[in-house]
Formats: sequence, C-alpha cells, structure tokens
Amino acid sequence: MNPVLSSLSRWLVTAIIVVGAILVALSLWRRYETDPWTRDGHVRADVVRVASDVGGLVTSVAVHDNQVVRKGDLLFVIDAPRYADALGQADANIASVRAKYVQAQKVARRDLALGDLVATETHEENVAQVETAKAALDAATAARQTAELNVYRTAVRASVNGIVTNLDLHPGDFVGAGAQALALIDRDSIRVEGYFEETKLGHIHVGDKARIQLMGDDRDLAGHVESITAGIADDQSNNTANQLRAVDPTFSWVRLAQRIPVRIQVDRIPAGTQLIVGRTATVTILPEKTQQR
Repeated sequence: MNPVLSSLSRWLVTAIIVVGAILVALSLWRRYETDPWTRDGHVRADVVRVASDVGGLVTSVAVHDNQVVRKGDLLFVIDAPRYADALGQADANIASVRAKYVQAQKVARRDLALGDLVATETHEENVAQVETAKAALDAATAARQTAELNVYRTAVRASVNGIVTNLDLHPGDFVGAGAQALALIDRDSIRVEGYFEETKLGHIHVGDKARIQLMGDDRDLAGHVESITAGIADDQSNNTANQLRAVDPTFSWVRLAQRIPVRIQVDRIPAGTQLIVGRTATVTILPEKTQQR
C-alpha cells in the first residue's frame, strides 16, 4: 500500500474517532446539564383531612379502606341520637320561652287598656319584661338553629371526589370536634411534580409538553407544565429571636444546583395505569420541535 495513503487513512480514522468522541461528549453534556429532564419526579395529590364539626362516638362507618367516593357520599356518622335529643330539647325550650313572651305581651296590652289605673313604673316594668322575653325567644331560636346544624353535621360526607386511604376508624371510636378522622385523596388534583435543577429552568416554560414515565411501567404518560414553584426554603439562613437574619458564615466552593419543583398536569393516561400518590416518575420536557409535530 502507498505509504501516503496509509498515513492518510490512519489520520482519517483518528479524526473520525476524535470527532465522534467530541459529539458523544457534547451529547452527554447536553443530556445531563441542559436538557430539562429528571428522574426525581413523584405523583402528588391534595389530601383532604376529613374531620367532624361535632364530637362524639362514631355510630357507623359507611366506607372501607381504598374505596372510591364521590363528592357528597356519606363517610361516617357521629352520635346522631344524642344530637337529635339536643334538638328536641331546643324545641321544648322555644315553646317555654314563647309562652312567657305571649304572656308578657298580654300583660302589656292590659296595661294599655287600663290607662291611668296602672302605675307608670308598673307599666314600664311590664314593657321591659316583653323586651326581655322577646330577646330570650330570639336566643332560643338561635340555639335551636345551632342544634339543627349539629344534627345535620353528625353525618360527615365527602367534600371532593376522592379515595379513602389508610382508614382506621370504627364504630365506637370517639372523635373530637375538629380532629382528623380519616384522609381522602382528591382524585381531581392528581398530578406529577418533577424536581428540576435550577440550571435547566431556562428551557422550561408554562404550557410546555412533557413525557412522564412511571417507575416499573414502560408506557408513557402525556402532560404539560402547569406551573413552576414560586420559592423554596433557604437552608443557608434563618431568623433569630430579634428578627435579624442569621447567615451561615461558611460557603462551599462546590455548589450543587438547587432542585425546583415543577407541577405537571397529566393529560393522557394509558388504560390500566395506577397513579398512586408517592409513586416515582421520570419527567422529560419535550423540545419545541417535538411539541409542534
């Protein structure tokens, strides 16, 4: 073989290898340093902390663990007979106060009919009794409305379309007013949140299409960027007792990029996909060229 051709061929092979290595290095650099993708994604949803407005013993539980419920469905009932008795007592109290009010009105009208035969002080006292009885009737009516509201709220219902999870509530349990009784995952709020390095935020915009792949599932989910978080905690400083900022005096020369939460709305879910809250996902923000296809 011609020595010149042999030398050129060696140089050509070397150049091809070098160029290929450079292209591979650039591709890897772009993939890991600039392209907006992350393996740190998770399925998220709003969790409704279901609590009762009234306290008492749980009379019945109408759901079971991991049951799907719709807004307005009955979840559990708290001590309905006791609050029904309280409503009956409020009705009886109204009847008693109303009788006193009616009697006070009769006495006041009789004073007017008698005219000067009734002392002024006596007439004023009778008029005051009418006003007092009227105020007592108003108070009893308000108490009756509260008792009626308590009876209505003994039946605790779902406020959203959701899934009951980690249920540990049984008939006979005591639940205090305002105490969380069970957790309800809001199905309408299920989403994916990806934690992207701050160096990649320049390539992420609200409305960008996203590809989601759940761990253990080869099928892709389609979505879009709904929003980017407005802030994360600053672990380098905190407030002191006098409200002055305490700043960490040390600074690490090797700085790792912060991870910023990006909320992804899921648009298309393959049949049979289990969007379990907390599940891990890989999220890739698609390039503009891919989105325009």
